[in-house]
Amino acid sequence: MNPYGTKAKGLVEEFKAFALKGNVMDLAVAVVIGGAFGKIVSSLANNIIMPLAGVAAGGVNFAELTFNVGEAVIGYGVFIQSIIDFTIVAIGIFIAIKILRSLQKKEEAKPEKEKVVEPTEEVKLLREIRDALSK
Repeated sequence: MNPYGTKAKGLVEEFKAFALKGNVMDLAVAVVIGGAFGKIVSSLANNIIMPLAGVAAGGVNFAELTFNVGEAVIGYGVFIQSIIDFTIVAIGIFIAIKILRSLQKKEEAKPEKEKVVEPTEEVKLLREIRDALSK
């Protein structure tokens, strides 16, 4: 016998209904894709953009920019790099959303092909009777 009674069953059923809704599944997919996208953008920033920015800034490696306060080492270069990473991710997501919205608008603007509906047997029979009477 279930010591929790029917409340636990109801809670489980309610959770299933919630978890299996389309929006939750879409959100889960978005989180996974967003994580992968974040890794790609971080790689772009760390391996391409930041070295070029360092060369443009006179050979500065942003990750190594630090200053000391007593015995503490403040790594503000890593913070600058994180801000640049965030900006690149934000711009990338903004562009991706703009592209998706424009594709959705194009899809909504397409006229639906008119479907040819086959008449029912009754309609066919009535047409035959009409045609026979018109002769």
